[in-house]
Amino acid sequence: MPKMKTKSSAKKRFKLTGTGKIKRKHAFKNHILTKKSKKRKLKLTHSSLVHKNDMSNIAKQLTLK
Repeated sequence: MPKMKTKSSAKKRFKLTGTGKIKRKHAFKNHILTKKSKKRKLKLTHSSLVHKNDMSNIAKQLTLK
């Protein structure tokens, strides 16, 4: 049986924490930033955790157990 490959897109977008949770970055922080408020841009800067409903799908893409 061949090796399991990870999805390259998922590899670039998600990181694993020490406790096994999956970290992600917020969207909408790349361009057209002039119309967004300073508060909104600051909140988008910080990373957050993946929702529990999406964990199994992303773990599968990262070939985690």
